[in-house]
Amino acid sequence: MQRLMDKKSQAFLSSDHSRFQNPESCPALVLNADYRPLSYYPLSLWAWQDTLKAVFLDRVNIVSEYETKVHSPTTAIRLPSVVSLKTYVKPPQYPAFTRFNVFLRDSFSCQYCGSEQDLTFDHVVPRRVGGQTTWENVVAACSPCNLRKGGRLCKEASMFPQHKPRQPTVYELHDIGRRFPPNFLHESWQDYLYWDSELQP
Repeated sequence: MQRLMDKKSQAFLSSDHSRFQNPESCPALVLNADYRPLSYYPLSLWAWQDTLKAVFLDRVNIVSEYETKVHSPTTAIRLPSVVSLKTYVKPPQYPAFTRFNVFLRDSFSCQYCGSEQDLTFDHVVPRRVGGQTTWENVVAACSPCNLRKGGRLCKEASMFPQHKPRQPTVYELHDIGRRFPPNFLHESWQDYLYWDSELQP
């Protein structure tokens, strides 16, 4: 399978095996039975203890392994770096309505000025005039914009969100989350995180 890493993601790719000598630094990427990650953001990772427990309970297939081993009195076991569930887990269609997911939907940027600093959230239609705390009425906003808009309507403040707020699907949040890779990506993960990216000529 051709590896499909873009330049930005390659910057996070780790092939430094010394980094993974400690078992605590060896999480496993968890794939659904269709070999897609259960989640992109946060990335679906299990600690090595949880991974080995799932292996012994025959709940997962080992797809790839680290060089790192853990030892019992009688054997040495290489730690899995990628596992896939044996039973397909149907993901929910819509994500939970949380502050984090609102920020993720809005790409961690203020919907009024684009700043990525000091984020909070704003009610587009203020609560004082009946605005609800829902996907369709809440956007990420930096504190200065939130204070400037105050309790006014968008037209009163001449401040309008860059995107009309709406409820995203889980798949949409996964796609957005792929733009925010973790601090490192083990080389064995890359095909499963980016296998459906566009091929580069």
